[in-house]
Amino acid sequence: MRLRPRLVIGTLVLCALGGLLVWAAADLTPFGTPSGDANAVTRALVHERHVANTVNGVTYDLRGLDTLGEELILFVAALGSAVLLRHGRGEAVEARSAEQEPGPRMGDTVRVAGTVLVGPLIVLGVYEVAHGHLGPGGGFQGGVILASGLLLVYAAGQVLALERVEPMALVEAAEATGALAYALVAVGGLVFSGAALFNFLPYGTTGQLLSSGTIVVLSVAVGVEVTGAVALILTELLDQTLLRGAA
Repeated sequence: MRLRPRLVIGTLVLCALGGLLVWAAADLTPFGTPSGDANAVTRALVHERHVANTVNGVTYDLRGLDTLGEELILFVAALGSAVLLRHGRGEAVEARSAEQEPGPRMGDTVRVAGTVLVGPLIVLGVYEVAHGHLGPGGGFQGGVILASGLLLVYAAGQVLALERVEPMALVEAAEATGALAYALVAVGGLVFSGAALFNFLPYGTTGQLLSSGTIVVLSVAVGVEVTGAVALILTELLDQTLLRGAA
């Protein structure tokens, strides 16, 4: 029986990748007692990077390339979700749905709670994003909090007001801007220090808002990207829900 070319190529590629995996695993550092102190990372981040939240220090400095990959995963996932949902409903259906009522009416209690909590939630999200290097929080956590404000707007029954400010364009711009900003900082490390994502900005004073060098910049960039990505997915799902409710 004649094998298909794609099957042959796929088998060869998998064998090659398996060989590389075995070769890389054999060259890993052996398990056992660490070569340095257990708190060496914490001390280095506090005294050398001037960052109070060492979790953010690891995320955006020591493991900055890993975080870049995670951010791009979210970027692609949000983009793919938007493409699939928009393709599913089609432009013609979307144009007709804009003339329909904005979906079922929410309960009065939910509407009041949504209206009251939108402002505090946005303030909390901005605080989490901007102060992640000083205490618990950061770009990922603050971005999700900010994006959840979109659901509160929907719960408050302000869908028409939300549509007037064209949130789709705003969240798309936020997602792209955050991802681009992170990539530019990575390139900046190459240009100024010869290593991608090298912390090349002044570290400032520990405990101050403008401290930790590029860590705070990357945290804000991730906050903007996460806000845009999660809000984009929520907006597409809300549009799909409103379309079905009007049908």
